[in-house]
Amino acid sequence: MKIQDLSARLGGLAVFRGLLEDPVIAAYAHFIQALADGAGRGAVCQAAGQFEALLFGADTDDFSEYLTAAVLECENICARRAARGALSPALEKALDSELHFLEELSGLGLDQLLLAAGLTPAQREKLAFLPRWTAHPTGLASSYEARLSEMGRLGYGMFARHHVFTLNEEGRLTPVRHPDPQRLADLPGYEREREKILANTKALLAGLPANNVLLYGDAGTGKSSAVKAIVNEYAPEGLRLVEVKKNQLYLLPDLMDQLAANPLKFILFIDDLSFASNDDNFAALKAILEGSAGGRAANIAVYATSNRRHLVKETMTDRTGDDIHEADTRQEMMSLSARFGLVVTFQRPDKALYSQILLELARQYQLTIPEQQLVTMGEAFAIRAGGRSPRAAKQFIEQCRAGVV
Repeated sequence: MKIQDLSARLGGLAVFRGLLEDPVIAAYAHFIQALADGAGRGAVCQAAGQFEALLFGADTDDFSEYLTAAVLECENICARRAARGALSPALEKALDSELHFLEELSGLGLDQLLLAAGLTPAQREKLAFLPRWTAHPTGLASSYEARLSEMGRLGYGMFARHHVFTLNEEGRLTPVRHPDPQRLADLPGYEREREKILANTKALLAGLPANNVLLYGDAGTGKSSAVKAIVNEYAPEGLRLVEVKKNQLYLLPDLMDQLAANPLKFILFIDDLSFASNDDNFAALKAILEGSAGGRAANIAVYATSNRRHLVKETMTDRTGDDIHEADTRQEMMSLSARFGLVVTFQRPDKALYSQILLELARQYQLTIPEQQLVTMGEAFAIRAGGRSPRAAKQFIEQCRAGVV
């Protein structure tokens, strides 16, 4: 295929138009365009250098693999339609045409592109100093066909590359590139409590009715760690987490509408949740959990952690104030926690559970301190730290591992 045809086909992508927003592929398209336009040696070298610098900056010299990964993860109409059902004949034809073009393109190295541009041997010799990227056959078309059948589990776009997200100030999802790597095997103790959350999460993944979950209990008992570890464990099965701050609750209705059509399953995670009695966010969350006209999508569940059983800070003044219908007001304040279908309590560990956690963490960190000595020292550390908790146990073990204690 001539370089002008390659440039035209690349610029005319429709299904995979989003690829041109990738900085590496956009620079590649600019380089192809420079060759197709017969640009001078300087302009061609500058375009080639810009493309290769971005490719190498992505920690690879293999453009074939880079383009293949970008195609497999590209969010487009065919990926969305395939996740919900079959494609129309027109879309199937467009998809097939573009996939075979991109497969051909992915296998072209610099020398092949220079030949396609019609450069003479002398002209190619003058460009011999340019670095060569790796290019090879990929089987991209067949790989994408196989990927389409797994979109519901693997996702597309940024949801294929990441499994933890936050909301920015504009309400847009932002991937967390280095999420907490906590795994269930790293969390000793509280297995019975986590089993309830696991069962609910598995129901969500299976498309069965799943509850919103409130993890309530003492500080440092592993509530947040449990949610993050469960998401890390089941991310390969299509589970994603979106962490939402309390002051962002008003953004949730739009976010839920956006995620409802996605084939993946989402946990909207609100950490350390509590409200003042006059907090506007209180009513917003109530409507989101239950009672809004829009309902809740079957692929979304809200998981929240709190140190307060009823989530609302209440003072003695609230109970002795001048509210005529005080009982109604108190019932309103208590109704929010009742809208979580599953409430799991994480209580401060007793001595036996705390010792079990200490010993299991010591095994994970490969400490050789005698058990009785470890438990005695761990108890003393917990007293200084304000009480027993998995957090205190981990802090103590980490200090032992570092030689601080």
